Amino acid sequence: MSARPQISVDVGGELDEHAAVVRDMEPLAGVMTEIAARISACLGSGGTVYLCGNGGSAADAQHVAAEFTGRFARERAPLPAEALTANTSALTAIGNDYGFDEVFARQVSARVRKGDVLACISTSGESENVLRAAAAARKAGAVVVGFTGARGSRLAGACDLCLRAPSEKTARIQEAHILAWHVICGLVEDSLAG
Repeated sequence: MSARPQISVDVGGELDEHAAVVRDMEPLAGVMTEIAARISACLGSGGTVYLCGNGGSAADAQHVAAEFTGRFARERAPLPAEALTANTSALTAIGNDYGFDEVFARQVSARVRKGDVLACISTSGESENVLRAAAAARKAGAVVVGFTGARGSRLAGACDLCLRAPSEKTARIQEAHILAWHVICGLVEDSLAG
C-alpha cells in the first residue's frame, strides 16, 4: 500500500482568502449592475455578446457564452453569445498567419458590430491579444467590458467598463470573475424577462 501524498496547501487559509475576496467585492455591485445593463441593452436590441480570454479566462468565456445561449437560472429564449476562444481552426490559422497577438482581434473585426458587447477577460490585464481585441471592438463601435485583477490597469483603460477583482492572485481573481458573471447573468435574465 502506497503512502498518502503530503498536502502542503493550507486549505482553511485558501477558503479564508476566497471569502475575504468575496467580501471585498461588495463595492463592485455598481459595476456589475452597469455591465448587466449594457449587455441587456445589447441583447434587447438584437446584438450579440462576444467574449475572449486565455487559459482559465478562455474557459470562463465559454462558460458565460453557454449561460446566455442555454439558460442561467430561468426558462427563457436563448440569447446570442459567442466565445471567440472556441473555434480552434480560426485560432490556429490566425495564430499561424498573423501571430498569437491577433487571434481575437481578427475575429472581432470579422464579427463585432456597433451595438454588440465584447467582454475581455484577463486576470493580469496585460494579455496583448485581449487588448488588441478591445481596440478592434471599440473601433467597430461596440461596448467593451473588461474583467481583470487589482493590477489590470492596461485592460481597464481599454474598456468602457471594467470589473477589477480585489486580488492579485490568479486563482482568487478567476473565482471572483465567475461569481461576478453569475450575478450579471441573473441580472440580464431578470431584465429581459421583465
